[in-house]
Amino acid sequence: MSERALVVVAEDDEDILRLVTRRLERDGYEVRQARDGAQALGAARDHRPALVLLDVSMPVLDGLEVLRRIRGDESLAGIRVVLLTAMAQEQDVRRAFEAGADGYIRKPFGLTELSAKVAQVLGQPAGS
Repeated sequence: MSERALVVVAEDDEDILRLVTRRLERDGYEVRQARDGAQALGAARDHRPALVLLDVSMPVLDGLEVLRRIRGDESLAGIRVVLLTAMAQEQDVRRAFEAGADGYIRKPFGLTELSAKVAQVLGQPAGS
């Protein structure tokens, strides 16, 4: 990566937040953390990241509502959004894509899967 892409990671589980942050930083991304949906939306507006990686079940605003608000705000056009969630029923996945998600990662997930999905969504070679 010639320039470090910025990723906002929104996750209320501190262990997962730390794990995902470390992995993405190791992969060469700049990471901003959010611990609830309102922080995630604020970070998207303040920093205009390349990607927002959102847990669905979070306090204040859930991930689907954050996704809808990002998609409904023309000033945030172009931000990619991937949901990271334990909600794995087919209707959950369908709702995510109908709301405009660029990707969906089911928990539990592997770090290789996470890295590959982030690179894919950002249009970068895996491991770059």
